[in-house]
Amino acid sequence: MVRSETHKKLFIPGPTEVREEILDAQAQWMIGHRGKEFSDLYGGIIEKLKKYLNTDMHACVYTSSGTGLMEAAIRNGVDRKVLCCVNGAFSERWAKIAESCGKEVDKLEIEWGKAVKPEALEEKLEKGNYEAVTVVQNETSTGVRARLEELAPVVKKHGALLLVDTVSSLGGDKIDVGLADMVLASSQKCFALPPGLAICTLSDAMLEKSKRAKGKGSYFDLANMIEYTEGKRQTPETPAISLMFAMSAELDYMLKEGAEGRYRRHVEMAEHVRSWAKKNFALFAEPGYESVTVTCVKNTKNINVSDLNKKLKEMSISDGYGKIKDSTFRIAHMGDLTLKDVREVTAKIDGVLQ
Repeated sequence: MVRSETHKKLFIPGPTEVREEILDAQAQWMIGHRGKEFSDLYGGIIEKLKKYLNTDMHACVYTSSGTGLMEAAIRNGVDRKVLCCVNGAFSERWAKIAESCGKEVDKLEIEWGKAVKPEALEEKLEKGNYEAVTVVQNETSTGVRARLEELAPVVKKHGALLLVDTVSSLGGDKIDVGLADMVLASSQKCFALPPGLAICTLSDAMLEKSKRAKGKGSYFDLANMIEYTEGKRQTPETPAISLMFAMSAELDYMLKEGAEGRYRRHVEMAEHVRSWAKKNFALFAEPGYESVTVTCVKNTKNINVSDLNKKLKEMSISDGYGKIKDSTFRIAHMGDLTLKDVREVTAKIDGVLQ
């Protein structure tokens, strides 16, 4: 297949680098989405996904961004009142989505760079009757990782649904999807696919809530999506079939590496980038809560990231996000990148800065 000669290896937190085999996998002959061929393709994807995640929970794949499933979580899981844990730009986005859906939104606001702690969550939940709690497990804007294993029991104790955004971590970090009632992610992050697909797992409780939900709309009716997925091995609406071919191929690759092996590789990459950042700059994330998939670096030397990227030429890192755009920059180490790759990008940055 002929491609542009211009290729920048992406070390940004999405879209991430996509291997040529996966790009090529999209170039299959088109098939109908109501026939056996698609049912075999989509059904196989769901089976592989559940195997990789080691779960028997309900699962589906939407033709959507992760933001679409953030809205779906609210429309299907909340009738009236939700608590949104906010400690960065994307957790703030979820709160705004809930508000735009007409829900009563309360926030547990945490300083950017800090993690949501079970004690603070407990204190907030004791004061309000919430149907659901939203948590961003990997806050891409700050490089902060939430400890779901500590937060989930607190939410369960208070009888609320736990809705979790793992957009930039599922498929890279080690995540027990069974801890939450809905876990959502996107194709263009740790799954190392092009943008356009969103993945979610659902508990029985979340599915029952969706069945009863009013005003949930049509496209993001999760109960209907699961009915099609589990009953027909199809989707209610036309899916992005070419991306499905790519996802099937990538899941084969992920299963071969194994969830544990994939996690260890991400940890190795993260440790290298963190070590480099602490030696040359400083980390933005609270110690002990650093992301496994993206490192947010304090820009203590006031480098111009745009100029740096021009000099890196064949590689690209990311500037900061939101209100810390100018004071931080980010290096992603997710998807199918390797320790060799991240060593190359940090060495390249060192050469430019010197």
